[in-house]
This record gives sequence, C-alpha cells and structure tokens, in this order.
Amino acid sequence: MGQKDLTEKILMDHNDVFADIINGLVFEGKQVIKPNDLCEAGVHSQFKADDSVYHELERDVAKQWVEGGVNILICGLENQTKIEEFMPARIIGYDGASYKSQLLKHPKKLIPVMSIVLYFGDTHWNKPTNLKGLMNVPDGLDDFVNDYKMHVYEIAFLSDEEIDRFQSDFKLVAKFFQQKRINPNYRIGGPEVIDHVDEILKMLSVFTGSNIYIEVKNDLTDSDRKGDITMDVVAERMTKVSRHEGIVEGKKQGIAEGKKQGLKEGSDMAFKLLNCLVDDERNDDIKRIAHDEKYRLELMKEYGILN
Repeated sequence: MGQKDLTEKILMDHNDVFADIINGLVFEGKQVIKPNDLCEAGVHSQFKADDSVYHELERDVAKQWVEGGVNILICGLENQTKIEEFMPARIIGYDGASYKSQLLKHPKKLIPVMSIVLYFGDTHWNKPTNLKGLMNVPDGLDDFVNDYKMHVYEIAFLSDEEIDRFQSDFKLVAKFFQQKRINPNYRIGGPEVIDHVDEILKMLSVFTGSNIYIEVKNDLTDSDRKGDITMDVVAERMTKVSRHEGIVEGKKQGIAEGKKQGLKEGSDMAFKLLNCLVDDERNDDIKRIAHDEKYRLELMKEYGILN
C-alpha cells in the first residue's frame, strides 16, 4: 500500500498509536512492540477462489511486526461503533485471507495473524464473540466443527488503570469515550498535548457523528499548529465555533420565534437558549433546534426560558 497523505490517515495508521494499542491492551502496558518494528502489512488480502479469480478483503488497519529481520506477527485492527452480530465470521474471513495470501508466496513457515476489534459503543457488546455462537451445531458434531474466537475490547468500558497504560494519543481517545459513556454531557478538555491533531479530530467526528470536530480542525491556523495543541485548545475552539454557529442560527430562530412571541421577545429567547447550549457544549442540539421547532420549545422549557 502506498504512503497515504497525512490528511487521509486514520489515527491507528501511525506506528506509535498502533504499537501503543497492542502494548496497552494485549501486553497490559508492557512496551513489547516498538513503533520502529512495525511496517505496513497491507489492508488488502488476496486469495484465489474456485472461479480462478483473485479476490480481496480489506481490513481497517494492518501492520507487520518485524524484529531483528524476523517476521513475528501480522496484526489487524477493526474499529466498530456499533455491535455487529456476525463480526466473528468477518474476522475469520480477514485472518483466513491473510494466511491464504501468505501461501501464494510459498513460505517455509506462516506468520501468525492476530485480529483485534476496538468497540467504541456505550453499551456492552452483547453478541457472540466466537464462531460457534453464530450457529447451532448438531448433537455429536461439536468436536468436529472448529471454533474461532474474536477478541473485542470495549473502549468506553476500560478502567482508569487500563487507560493509563496507553502512552500515545489513543489515551485521549479512550478517556473521551469512557467519560462520554459515564456522562453524556462530558466536556472535552485537559492539558494533554495532541501529537496527531487532524486524525484525533476526524476520528471523534466520525465516531460521534458530530461535525464540530471537523470544523475545529478547519479553524486551526498554521500559526496554531506551530505550537502545542492541547485538549484545552480544542475545547476553546469548539466553544468559538459553536458560538459563531449559534449567532447565525440565533438570527434565524429569533425571527421564527418573533412571529409568535413578538420580534424582540422571540429573539431574546432564542439567544438565551443558544447561550445555555453553548455553555453546556450541547453542539448537536444547537444544530437540531435550527430545524426542529418542537425540540427547540422543549429545550426552552427545560432551561426555564419558556413557561
């Protein structure tokens, strides 16, 4: 796989983050894998089916661990924001295709393949984590039907001790999802310096469904990027972007409410609501109230703006 442009990278593409995830989760914080010992394994695995045509399966991220010129392991990471019932079957497909791809090169020995699922949902994974859990094996055949185990890590349910094992930007990600699960109104922030700013913001945007993080990324100037960008800086920019959007939306909402309450009163009510939402960092609600009048009135009542 060719070198991706930096802006197209996902966070786990970076060797320091990839190694940190494996060290933190699999080796319980021991620094077993060094970033410099990782190389691209290729997310595409080729295999030749009965139709004599080469087919491909694509992973999210895959790296090969090479130490002292010796191939130790091929590892794939799969990111999941939602529970997928047949994920074990997908994993065995990825791993099987990786082994098949190796066989095409006629190796003396196969390189072990390991797959890990990083689950970022706020509920526990409640579907099977092994292949047999997806099927009903007839009586007497259990010993003859091979099973395959899938390793799922529930990032939002990691303990503080487990999160402290991470040393890369993934520590910030894990902390964010843990706190967001505990408190949906959790405010991002902290003095921690972010190494891979664009990738962190893109990941949070994709995994939370909120565009505010992309807007913050676009708001960062070249001058900003010459210095350290911390989680506190991101929080400040989120407030700035939210207030700017709030002013624009407030004008629209003020006019709409003004038709019912009187122009000045309606405008004041809309701006009061926006200030409350900005202070509470309810960024998604700021966008929703622009087109959902019923929800806007509900929030006004919630904040005591409208009786």
